[in-house]
Amino acid sequence: MAYADQEMSGNKIAAFVVVALLHLALGYALVTGLAYEGYKAIVKKVTTVDIKKDEPKKEEKPPPPKKEAAPPPIVVPPPMTNINTRPPPLETTPVPVPAPPVFQLPTPAPPAPAAPPPPRIQPKSAVPKGNPASWATTNDYPTRALREERAGTTSFRVSVGPDGRVTSCSVTGSSGSPDLDEATCSNVTRRARFAPATDGEGNPTSGSYSNRIRWVIPTD
Repeated sequence: MAYADQEMSGNKIAAFVVVALLHLALGYALVTGLAYEGYKAIVKKVTTVDIKKDEPKKEEKPPPPKKEAAPPPIVVPPPMTNINTRPPPLETTPVPVPAPPVFQLPTPAPPAPAAPPPPRIQPKSAVPKGNPASWATTNDYPTRALREERAGTTSFRVSVGPDGRVTSCSVTGSSGSPDLDEATCSNVTRRARFAPATDGEGNPTSGSYSNRIRWVIPTD
């Protein structure tokens, strides 16, 4: 309770006590024979109670309004820039697809011919009869080559017929002097004799023979 209310209640209680006392005194006065006027004066005086009015409660001043926080500054967004995010068109050049390779199966090789039956007799080559050194002698030396003192070795190859005679002669290695080479084939063709070559049946057949002649200038 406020202070003003407590004070008002105390005054009321005091007033009630005084009134009660006055009633007792009035009763006593009536009993004792007090005059009516005196009674009225007393009653008027007593009944007039100076009751203080309750002072109006002082209203407390409201607290000053809190200052509102300043609103944040308005930020204007930057103007939108039109950015073209689309990638540039890609130019494609069609690439011709190569034709698939053609696989050709290899042609099977023809079957190998049947091997001939083994010979009953071992074939033989042509074999010279006599000494090959006798086919060309010092007396066969070409005169001009002897006079010019030209020497050398001639290699030759002859073909031999089934009769054992030379059918052809060829120089396979020159001596460096055409007349010496020619004298070699001439003397061998004229003088050489052979046992003819034989086949697998033992029959005479054509063959060949190779050798060389060395032309040396005689010292006698």
